[in-house]
Amino acid sequence: MHTRPDTAPAAGARRADTSRAWTLAFALAALALAANLALAGTAVTFLAAVALAGAGPAAFAFNFHHPAALVRLFALLRTGARYGERMAGHRAALSDQVRRRAGLFAALARAPESRGAGWQLGRPERLADFIDDVADIDYARLRVGFPVALTGAALGLLTLLTAYLAPLALLPAAGLALAGTLLARRTLRRLAGIEAWTRNARRAAATHLGAALAGAVPLAAEGRRRAALRIALDPLRDAEREAADGRRALARFEALLALAGPGLALAVLLAAWSAGARGAGLLPAAFLAFAWLGLAEPLLSLARALPGSVRARLARQSLAIEPGCAAEPAPRPGPAPGALTLNGLHLWAPDGRDLGPLPDLAVVPGTPLTLVGASGCGKTTLLKALAGWNAERPGESIRLGGAVRPAAERRALTHLSLHDAAILSDTVRENLFAPGASDAMLWAALEAVELDARIRIGGGLDAWIAEGNLSLGEAQRLNLARACLSPAPILLLDEPAEHLRDDQAARILARLLARWRDRVVVLTSHRPDLGLPGRRVALGTA
Repeated sequence: MHTRPDTAPAAGARRADTSRAWTLAFALAALALAANLALAGTAVTFLAAVALAGAGPAAFAFNFHHPAALVRLFALLRTGARYGERMAGHRAALSDQVRRRAGLFAALARAPESRGAGWQLGRPERLADFIDDVADIDYARLRVGFPVALTGAALGLLTLLTAYLAPLALLPAAGLALAGTLLARRTLRRLAGIEAWTRNARRAAATHLGAALAGAVPLAAEGRRRAALRIALDPLRDAEREAADGRRALARFEALLALAGPGLALAVLLAAWSAGARGAGLLPAAFLAFAWLGLAEPLLSLARALPGSVRARLARQSLAIEPGCAAEPAPRPGPAPGALTLNGLHLWAPDGRDLGPLPDLAVVPGTPLTLVGASGCGKTTLLKALAGWNAERPGESIRLGGAVRPAAERRALTHLSLHDAAILSDTVRENLFAPGASDAMLWAALEAVELDARIRIGGGLDAWIAEGNLSLGEAQRLNLARACLSPAPILLLDEPAEHLRDDQAARILARLLARWRDRVVVLTSHRPDLGLPGRRVALGTA
């Protein structure tokens, strides 16, 4: 398969659209904050001016209309900008998520937890963790970036105005800033430790609870069901207790931030009064003081940004990616440059079991290799090694076209299709993982795996699907359609006939292998009676 020639411009256009959406959201958020500060300052200045005018004959000539119109204008601007910022911000975050989802899903696949797992990516708890991690990364800009940037800019502006109008107020401002910084660092460390511990505790509890529920009958017969459930549920109780400690630590930081606005407002008024400002001379200071009061709500968003930054950092660690860095080399599409040869490989199970040495093998383009063996004999482990998922060991050699290919290079040259296909809650188009493919190419791939009629009935390429919308056989065929669309020169298919009828599997694989005559193809199966095409090698035999 070949990608469309306009793939790079299309990707650039999508990035530009997302960037414009973020810029609009940030501009609206800044407008809402500026309107909020101006509203607070104008309102109090208006009231103070009314009070001063009422004390003398100027009350008869006082113009109420202009300041009242400004108050209404700023209130409307604040409300409209807030709604616009939320709509534009969430639209930008969702667009960013769609644009980066394929990369994030690849990050899940190459994460150490996934590569070293005994099972694959379709485990519900792993997918649930992945979805949470993706959401934490995608919305980090909304939860962390926006509050820090906007509140920081407002703090800088008000600090400059304070230095000009009431410089003595900078002393308590500096004290509050120092106390806030120290408490924020302490709270951040506390939240990071609690979040990491509770994540591990909840994952362990989910594993124990699943095992206890799966073995409920034998455990009850042995009188151990209550103890097993206690072992599973106690970590959840401890996790809730730790989470409550984190909320208390965050509440202390919020309390300090809540005092900052009123405290600085009072400090500005006292500093201006001590400097000799009286009557109308206090109006600029009153405007500034109530602008500090108007900053109270944005300041509280800094507290909400702390847990968001912690979760985003842990999510990046879980997915093994760094912000702003390309975690993997770019894929290298095209025909295979030669035979894939394996020399001196030794298989080890994820739990550390020695599965024995693997015979030296050579796979040439156009002649698929089928690895046959019982479950647990190392078929998937071998595919992961070929794909560069496992750590390289001394004495092992994997060559392509006569040249040794390190693990990172093999990851750019291979498409690994694990048998427990993960279905994202997204459109059919996004689930095919081929952003550069045309609609005609997508439909051709679906037709090749005999899934096109089902997708047309369901609403087409832009119909929304989720884990429970497809049967196991349909999910497997969607997985094969992803492989059909992949331009990688090496295709590794783990149990491609699983959940398919024998005749259907034979038809689909024959159709796909005819398209892959210039590729290196390795398949696995635990069913020795299944007549898959190509050369066969048995694993796990004495």
